[in-house]
Amino acid sequence: MVCISEWNRCVTKHLNLHLHLDFDRHVIRGRVALTVEALEDRFSTLTLDSSDLSVVSVTANGQPARFSLGPKHSFKGTPLEITLPFDLSRGQHVIVEVTYETSPSATALQWLTPEQTAGKKHPYLFSQCQAHHCRSMIPCQDTPSIKHTYYAQVSVPKDLVAVMSAVRDGQEVDPQDSGRIIYRFRQTVPMPSYLIAIVAGALESREIGPRTRVWSEKEFVDKAAFEFSETEAMLKTAEELAGPYVWGQYDVLVLPPSFPYGGMENPCLTFATPTVLAGDKSLSGVIAHEISHSWTGNLVTNKTWEHFWLNEGHTVYLERMIGRCLESEQFRQFKAIGGWKDLQDSVNTFGANNPLTNLVPSLQDVSPDDAFSSVPYEKGFALLYYLEEQLGGPEVFMGFVKSYIQRFAYSSVTTEEWKNYLFAYFKDKVDILNKVDWNAWMFTPGMPPVKPQYDTTMADACNALSQKWLQAKDQDLNSFKRSDVKTLSSHQVIEFLSLLLQEDPLPLTHVKKMQEIYDLNAYMNAEIRFRWLRLCVRSRWEEAVPLALKMATDQGRMKFTRPLFREVFNFEKFRDEALRVFLAHRAGMHPVTSGLVSKDLKVDVSNAASQ
Repeated sequence: MVCISEWNRCVTKHLNLHLHLDFDRHVIRGRVALTVEALEDRFSTLTLDSSDLSVVSVTANGQPARFSLGPKHSFKGTPLEITLPFDLSRGQHVIVEVTYETSPSATALQWLTPEQTAGKKHPYLFSQCQAHHCRSMIPCQDTPSIKHTYYAQVSVPKDLVAVMSAVRDGQEVDPQDSGRIIYRFRQTVPMPSYLIAIVAGALESREIGPRTRVWSEKEFVDKAAFEFSETEAMLKTAEELAGPYVWGQYDVLVLPPSFPYGGMENPCLTFATPTVLAGDKSLSGVIAHEISHSWTGNLVTNKTWEHFWLNEGHTVYLERMIGRCLESEQFRQFKAIGGWKDLQDSVNTFGANNPLTNLVPSLQDVSPDDAFSSVPYEKGFALLYYLEEQLGGPEVFMGFVKSYIQRFAYSSVTTEEWKNYLFAYFKDKVDILNKVDWNAWMFTPGMPPVKPQYDTTMADACNALSQKWLQAKDQDLNSFKRSDVKTLSSHQVIEFLSLLLQEDPLPLTHVKKMQEIYDLNAYMNAEIRFRWLRLCVRSRWEEAVPLALKMATDQGRMKFTRPLFREVFNFEKFRDEALRVFLAHRAGMHPVTSGLVSKDLKVDVSNAASQ
């Protein structure tokens, strides 16, 4: 368990937050009132999760309460142990109010200087609480097994705008300081702590649909409005597939480049990396994925992080069903083929016997950050697709997914509960389900026991072109033409490069010729550029090294930054350069990203900090 708080003795029902953002000191001064329900009689002590928080005072129903901080754990933080001045009986509520301050190094928060933003004038703050970082921002029961509503008031300097993973509820001048504004937010749908999110910066917004605005710095806002213009169509499609959207507003916020993930499904306010602004809507799959989380993940949530595949596998399944409705079944099949390759990549990186490649891993003493990979996404999807094939096709299986969402909405589930419901729903097909090798799918490392037979129509052109390059001798290089890639969609160019990355490195002559004919250096689509630069570095093209390191540091999406650093690090001649560039940029990176790149490059963190 990542959570120290004892969620079987009491549960949080509501949080009332007062947050004062201090951009000079890089801290949040906070006051949180937790409405807690006792689950046992003679209840008089409770433990909250916290990490690097300075706790000033604690009260219970307005009376002072004794508190102490327990021993610090490497990634679980420090238990905040509170003794109530009275006993509760089972079912009674108490309001526990904690006044505290965050640390400048809080893992949930990244404070950006004006130079690190697009506008260069104002500072910026964003949070990323998944999986277990909320405790560094708010003392709480930081587990996905507990869901609560929240209300928040956030004070920021008046040049900045604050937004949260909730519905906006007005603003006013801060009565304590006329140079500041208080923004208010209300989240009436119960949700786990990891979905609490806050952003403050020089934000602007554009309305792009009846329930959707895009938010970002003004430099990106029009580009984002264009890129995400199909959001409402995706939302409607998702509702047809999965049931009504219960969160009211669906806004999208484009973050500064250091945001470590592609997207984050914060309710009412999806976070998105600016690397999806390709200018051709080709990377809108990120939004389809985050929209899908409104049902699988946010409404039905994994009970612990061991069951993360329930969030991600179902979300990828739903995302690809949206693609099927808006594009075609062939497009869904094509995306599934790409996903299988990403899974192969993760299994190769972790090692085929690594228990972290289990669909349901044991995370005893493992930080969820270290376990993060495409396994829960793509092994999860592969299982669901395999079951779809066995049980009667997409319409039949989507019927199950919709029913599963309705059955477990507003709660948290384990793999066991999911499986029991699957058997109950398909009670007339239990003989088929009993033939599934559940142990191999769930609890065995490496690739899945069965590779689904995907339709390769859209992939055939990519396969043919990659094979042609792999088999070409030097004298064949003049047979390639610009039109080879011009006739492919962005998705197919990505697949073509992915196929080449699965093979031994191409000769340098080939890669240089590829650049000469296709001019891949000119592609601004991040997914294409990322794969192309990896391919060049692997073939030991020295001129590509500075481009790869530039991409690794111009943005901070871990999907791109970590492999790019690893590729350069593995190019013996430039190993020191990779380290030098990392150490020079580390201070401006997100704390989770810099921590994981440190591990990838085998940097001794304690030693490197002093350099």
